[in-house]
Amino acid sequence: MTASLDTPDLAERLMGLWSTPLPEDDAEALRAFRAVYTDPVELNGTTMTLTDLVARARRTQAAYSGVHHHVLDRVEAPGRLVLAFRLRGTHTGPAPTALGDVPATGLPVDVRVIDVLTLTEGRISGIVMVADELGLLHGLGAVALTTA
Repeated sequence: MTASLDTPDLAERLMGLWSTPLPEDDAEALRAFRAVYTDPVELNGTTMTLTDLVARARRTQAAYSGVHHHVLDRVEAPGRLVLAFRLRGTHTGPAPTALGDVPATGLPVDVRVIDVLTLTEGRISGIVMVADELGLLHGLGAVALTTA
């Protein structure tokens, strides 16, 4: 059965999980994630346990400080929520990327992200996420444009 939550509240809780430092206690962090996500959850075609997702959130939080989200657009449909947003903060720790970890630079980050969320029984069960990682890597000086 697919159900919808009060999506503004879901969006706020989702963003809060990723921007507010997680409790050090893993069981407490898992409880917070379990309130928003099913276990497991599918992320870009890969099945992840909530333990995996909490570890990913911890890596993200270790990479960036002062993180906040600015929602650009929200589209709702039965069993779906789509969020387009900007993630902003400061790069203060190793940032995991498709090209490997980028050491801390102290530079500001501003990443455009689109999340297509599937909702099952009021929680997120699937995520298709697209982020402007090339823009992030360029902004951190990890890649450079070349001339033709």
